[in-house]
Amino acid sequence: MKPTHSHLAWHETLELHEWVGAQSNALIIKDPILKTIYKQTIDTLTQNIMELLQFYPLTPKAGRDDASAAAAGELLSFAKSSIKSYALAITETATSSLRKVFKKHLNGAIDTHAKIFSYLYERNLYPAYDLNQLLQNDVDVANKALSQPF
Repeated sequence: MKPTHSHLAWHETLELHEWVGAQSNALIIKDPILKTIYKQTIDTLTQNIMELLQFYPLTPKAGRDDASAAAAGELLSFAKSSIKSYALAITETATSSLRKVFKKHLNGAIDTHAKIFSYLYERNLYPAYDLNQLLQNDVDVANKALSQPF
């Protein structure tokens, strides 16, 4: 059955948000040596963001440029990645003592995620419940990342 909607589904919009945010933050690199090392990645991320931004006009419509926000967003992405990685590692662990350590680390990553999310949310740096603002923030950060001289 072919979809008949003129906009993306909510879950697609949320995936779009995650990819644009993560890739935009990855593009903001200051160290000249890292810029050289990651040039190919930067080019790929630039292209990815430009392609993904084309879908923002299709997102459903409902009714900051800050270094701390960028750093906190990077930490939030790291916490999410850690949670996923530790969860996967646990499923691959045969040694009970190592599994116990991984579970401890997983819980720590979950706690870190909660703390950094609260930090962002309380400062209105991550408007998780305001989809329009969340998407506008994505576009703003993506455009800032794309305007960086590499």
